[in-house]
Amino acid sequence: MSPFDGWGLLSAFLALLCCTGSGEEAFEVRMWPEQLMVESGESRVINCSTTCTQPNTGGLETTLHKTLLEEQGQWKLYEVFNISQDTDVICHFTCSGKQESTSLNISVFHPPKQVLLKLWPTLVAVGRSFTIQCRVPSVAPLEGLTVTLLHGSEIVYSQTFVGTTLSPQEAMVTHNTTAHREDDRRNFSCRAEMDLRSRGGDLVHSVSDPQALDVYEPAQDSQVVAIITVVSVLLFLFVTSVLLCFVFGQQWHQRRTGTYGVQAAWRRLRWAYRA
Repeated sequence: MSPFDGWGLLSAFLALLCCTGSGEEAFEVRMWPEQLMVESGESRVINCSTTCTQPNTGGLETTLHKTLLEEQGQWKLYEVFNISQDTDVICHFTCSGKQESTSLNISVFHPPKQVLLKLWPTLVAVGRSFTIQCRVPSVAPLEGLTVTLLHGSEIVYSQTFVGTTLSPQEAMVTHNTTAHREDDRRNFSCRAEMDLRSRGGDLVHSVSDPQALDVYEPAQDSQVVAIITVVSVLLFLFVTSVLLCFVFGQQWHQRRTGTYGVQAAWRRLRWAYRA
């Protein structure tokens, strides 16, 4: 064996010792779930674990009330209670005198508990426009909220909101559309859906009470207008004829009265002259 072969074996052995020692000292701390979004007042179970085979100490640090449910050498299972606001939870372990930690941000959301639908006008002619409005009060976050207007099971209009504001606010969708004959007495509704799965939450949704639209044919309007027009013309003719009769009657009376007055005066003059 050459000297170079001996040095190569020694170098490989030292490298193996170095790597083995580093593997014992380096470790990771993990939390599950990695993201968490809950409704205000809810509780959640959190797992705190490490890759260290024999950790000295470990635990979960939080301002929330917590309970240790179960533990083994490399993990601890906790339940945290009454999550009412955004908060950070820290998981830590100490291994061979070295401490590592990781944190989890818990976000609080406000689900769409109320979905309010309004149609106006509620009575509309075929071909005329009407408005559908849907309001979702006190909801947060707006990001991921989709409000869908439905006609039966058919989607009329849908809007997905954006924004990172976490404070509760009102989401509103207004849509103008045209009434069709098949819309008559069919229910409209509004669905609010909040998809929080990408942020450690669930898919939450709520639906409004249904509302019906009364639709009528515009021909009814024409008939009503025609009837009103005919009645108005007849009334005008009647009033005009009455006025004309009155005027002609007055003139005829005046003429008759005026003629008799002249004849009487003429007779009186003749009698006076003869006398």
